Amino acid sequence: MELLSPAGDFEKLKIAIEYGADAVYAGVSHFSLRCHSGKEFDYETFNKAVKYAHNKGVKVYATVNAFPFENQLPLIESHIKKLKEIGVDAFIISTLGVLYKAKEIAPEIDIHLSTQANALSSWDYMAYRDLGVKRIIAAREATLKDLTKIKEKVPEIEIEIFVHGAMCFAYSGRCLLSAVQFGRNPNKGSCANDCRYPYVLYAENPETGKLFKLEEYKDGTYIMNAKDLCLIEHIPEIIKSGVIDSVKIEGRTKAPYYVGVVTKAYRDAIDEYIKTGKCECKKYLNEILTTKNRGLTEAYIVKRPYEKDDTQNLETSLTTGDWQVSGIVTEDGGHFMCKYKTYPGDVLEIVLPKNVKIESCENEIGKIYRENGKWLLKLNKIVTQSGKELSSVHSGNLNPIKLPCKLPYLTFLRKEDK
Repeated sequence: MELLSPAGDFEKLKIAIEYGADAVYAGVSHFSLRCHSGKEFDYETFNKAVKYAHNKGVKVYATVNAFPFENQLPLIESHIKKLKEIGVDAFIISTLGVLYKAKEIAPEIDIHLSTQANALSSWDYMAYRDLGVKRIIAAREATLKDLTKIKEKVPEIEIEIFVHGAMCFAYSGRCLLSAVQFGRNPNKGSCANDCRYPYVLYAENPETGKLFKLEEYKDGTYIMNAKDLCLIEHIPEIIKSGVIDSVKIEGRTKAPYYVGVVTKAYRDAIDEYIKTGKCECKKYLNEILTTKNRGLTEAYIVKRPYEKDDTQNLETSLTTGDWQVSGIVTEDGGHFMCKYKTYPGDVLEIVLPKNVKIESCENEIGKIYRENGKWLLKLNKIVTQSGKELSSVHSGNLNPIKLPCKLPYLTFLRKEDK
């Protein structure tokens, strides 16, 4: 079963790969449902990113999943041709027209049907199979039972499901809320996340025109704020079902730390179950809880939407958690870039990429050591690459900070900050 991670930019693509992804999905801003994330790539850098991934044995799926208007058709045709030249492994597509054109321009490149197409039944899967689709990214509302029945009837189609990340209160994400309020069309990649805002409700007396504010304590303030999907504890049954070909993590606009930690958690859970036949998935859930989230829900994989009453976070738009990312190790391995306030004497936990080993060390800069099953870094001094000693360093400081000894590139440093 493939683990598919988001790659909002080149750094996140590298992190996804180093932390255990089998494949990544990414795109240039044109015709992607995360157009702001896609701005991190132009055709030149995207080409380099695809080559980098392929050299690592990792596939890249290009997002072409927006809903184009008539006047954009020449642009999307040119876009598909350029992605063909780059050599992506698949197109992620939402609409029949784009699917048709992609098959005409690049018949050798696989088509993955976006979750935005809302494929919910075996009839849908049969129809898309006959149109040349290789994989369907299941509608968010589909259950594992449904997908098992579908796979029995349409075994030729690969099935991909989301297992983690942001959820939308609209049907399979096909929302117009921010288009109505701000002119930013979610179905063209520019969602403003209006559903995450707190709203004040009013009632009107039609006879007098009088408007009354409905006072609220907690429930109802964030009336459309869906919790984040998290299926880490369902990994065993997903694998046992035998019908899921790929599990996908949402998050091209999320932070690099999120990409690394969540990818590694699902990688470890999958590998543990495949190797031992069981999974102590709670420990991986605890890792996931170090990332920012809106509260977690299993959504609809085991129950129908109308059977759930825990999918909305009505109190806050975002839960910060008790951990802060303090830094990320630079390519030379001897320094880190600060991401949070750090002082001499701080003890930072080391979060390593997959399949790397480190050793203890100690000198005047600090020490790296293992305690209670965790690798830790204690900084005696904060010294920049140029040799300047600082009393503290904060996010936004662009000076690489010396490490006592080398750590693997893209290692994260974090500290608990309750």
